[in-house]
Amino acid sequence: MTLLGENHITEEGQFVINMGPQHPATHGVLHLKIWLDGETIKKIEPHLGYIHRSIEKMCESLTYRQYIYTTSRMDYLSAHMNNQACALAVEKGLQIEASPRAQAIRVILAELTRLASHQLWWAATGLDLGGVTPFFYAFREREAINNILEETCGTRLTQNFVVPGGIMYDIHPNFQNHVKQVIKQIKDNFHEYDEILTGNVIFQNRLQGVGYISKEDAISYGCTGPTARASGVSCDIRKQFPYDGYDKIQFDEIIATGGDCWARYEVRMAEMLQSVHIIEQLIDNIPEGDFQTKTKAVLKLPKGEFYQRVETARGELGVYLVSDGAATPYRCKFRSPGFSNLSAIPHMAKEAKIGDLMAIMATVDLVIPDIDR
Repeated sequence: MTLLGENHITEEGQFVINMGPQHPATHGVLHLKIWLDGETIKKIEPHLGYIHRSIEKMCESLTYRQYIYTTSRMDYLSAHMNNQACALAVEKGLQIEASPRAQAIRVILAELTRLASHQLWWAATGLDLGGVTPFFYAFREREAINNILEETCGTRLTQNFVVPGGIMYDIHPNFQNHVKQVIKQIKDNFHEYDEILTGNVIFQNRLQGVGYISKEDAISYGCTGPTARASGVSCDIRKQFPYDGYDKIQFDEIIATGGDCWARYEVRMAEMLQSVHIIEQLIDNIPEGDFQTKTKAVLKLPKGEFYQRVETARGELGVYLVSDGAATPYRCKFRSPGFSNLSAIPHMAKEAKIGDLMAIMATVDLVIPDIDR
């Protein structure tokens, strides 16, 4: 009998190795069991459960205000957008809508969060493939964004700023000026990202033609976000199911057709500029008015089922609530983008080299607590 975490040679002569759960290339507590023929990957089995916290079950004992913030600890790089999805699901059940001011602020913070997430992804991708320098360049802009989030929300990563009906507090007096400064900083420095990493021939060779997945297979595996859009799948929730005023904003859905690591890289790089474009449209046009629609102290949703989806930095997050009329959800289910995207990695990596797995994992951009809830 062979133990799960034991390296061994199969009867077919394939070498079985275990990557993780502590391997730095897994970006979290993820265990991959890999079958190799020489350096060629024949099979991958992901094994989860190392950071499972039963968040969905916990939500059944939390109020409709409290349950929102459990999702900050799932995809912690999309914390604001996760909270936004939960609040929108409650608002759908209560048949209320956040004020135009709250919606605009939510969207600005969501796109700042997306920028911060994509910059960390860019830094980590360079690091995974042997380039240390990109990490420092990306964190220059990311720290400026996190300073704004801290000044506005009180914390840098898990903001916990969205409430049913709007946002917890109004924006800081310096908010607009600081956002405009960071947007200018990103636009002025973006060419350095291309000079340091995008235009690097070694980097291009590590990504081009590696980790291919077709449009049909991406749909079949349930991929969303940049992973799916890099294979030609139109799936941006902000376009298809607009929320919080995204239908009033002009921006492009970035779609590529290459289906490989390079296409996924290009999509995320272009998405950063689209986030900048969205923020530029809103930052000088935040409506006046209340930042929070008044709601009862104890929220009770009518009996029924409610579903809300948003576009996080990694794809579609769905929030499914079942209410029995009480002050807590009867059942709660989160459809996280990382779980489906992870399921496609064995398909992408089959017949690739073991070194290519680093590029595939990097460009799929997994956050393990989002998968293992």
